[in-house]
Amino acid sequence: MKEKTIDYVLRATWQAVSRMYNEEASKFDGSMAIGFALLSIDKEEGTPSTYISNRMGMEATSLTRTLKTLEEKGLIIRKKNPDDGRGVLIYLTDLGKQMREQSKATVLKFNEVVKQNITQEKLNHFMEVADVINDLITEKKIF
Repeated sequence: MKEKTIDYVLRATWQAVSRMYNEEASKFDGSMAIGFALLSIDKEEGTPSTYISNRMGMEATSLTRTLKTLEEKGLIIRKKNPDDGRGVLIYLTDLGKQMREQSKATVLKFNEVVKQNITQEKLNHFMEVADVINDLITEKKIF
């Protein structure tokens, strides 16, 4: 194939973004998965673990490993959900809040630099294309 396929461009770009985030996160003894998990947890109110997995698009087993790592690093604590005895709420520790802010700054910087180098019109088109691709997949219109 002489032309790059759409899935190749998506995969290669995501791998580059993932590598970039992991390199930056490693400076703070973290990873992209840890950063995204921290950003998915409410700073004050705690968050049900099911919400985190949905927000991150992770399977429950992968999230369990990530939450275990967060707990081992002292970034989160788990508490029973007072509204649902079967559920667990995830809370950030003070260290978790600090690392969450670092993750947030990293994501915002990425967005800022991209916006400085790509016109708003092109970004709007990119978002529209991504939405269409996601809809096609979600609605099972490809396979």
